[in-house]
Amino acid sequence: MGLKLPFPKWLANTPIEVWFEGTNTDGDYEENRIYKGKCIYTDKSRQVLNAERQLITLSGKAVIEGSIYDGPFEGYVKVNGVKKKIYSIERPLNPDGTVFSTELSLQ
Repeated sequence: MGLKLPFPKWLANTPIEVWFEGTNTDGDYEENRIYKGKCIYTDKSRQVLNAERQLITLSGKAVIEGSIYDGPFEGYVKVNGVKKKIYSIERPLNPDGTVFSTELSLQ
């Protein structure tokens, strides 16, 4: 069909940096910035249960237009001068199958 939903760019007013951290294929520690720009940031805390039935407190959510990185990754974000760890990543799709946004749940 080719239908893409419009992203609400007027709500994206918080500067953010997304950093990848982990090991590369050689086994060396790696830390790279994969995104720098604006996002829709919500500083609302909530609690969720993880797979081991432990209570995790999430401190916020950042929504970035499109896909910022292909595949799963671990890392952190710098938003409003504060470093926060990424807990989970969601990528909702447009009706045509492309990625609408990247949603980062933050600890």
